[in-house]
Amino acid sequence: MAWWREARFGMFIHWGPYAVWGGDYHGYLSRVGGPAWMMNRCKIPVKEYQEMTKTFNPIKYNPEEWVLLAKNAGMKYIIITAKHHDGFAMFKSNASNYNIVDFTPYGKDVLDGLAKACRKHKMKLGFYYSQAQDWNNPGGGYTQKTYGTRLAKP
Repeated sequence: MAWWREARFGMFIHWGPYAVWGGDYHGYLSRVGGPAWMMNRCKIPVKEYQEMTKTFNPIKYNPEEWVLLAKNAGMKYIIITAKHHDGFAMFKSNASNYNIVDFTPYGKDVLDGLAKACRKHKMKLGFYYSQAQDWNNPGGGYTQKTYGTRLAKP
């Protein structure tokens, strides 16, 4: 903790398949918790969310660019979401095939690439991993609350 307090400046990357919707689910804008909480806040059924997840294909992902952006800005560390409450892992997981390698057309472990880039550029790396909630699995702490804002039709 002493190191972290001294470092003071870092990057938190909150990223996952929810980025596909960009916060808009059938005209509802997820306003509490942002896009990462869309599945819960907009009451998206697991099956529908999984179908959308199958389209997650971040072909422009460039971990080296992300690390250099942080480093050039003077940041001392990067934290990234390894698995959020939606149950989707951004790495190859033996616990479930609901991960970026086995479930998406991208088929690569984005955290492995980021870890390699961080090592290369001497950037500290940490992971945010949701253990307490997993909305994808029965009994995983899933609670449905609605905090959406209806978007006006253009």
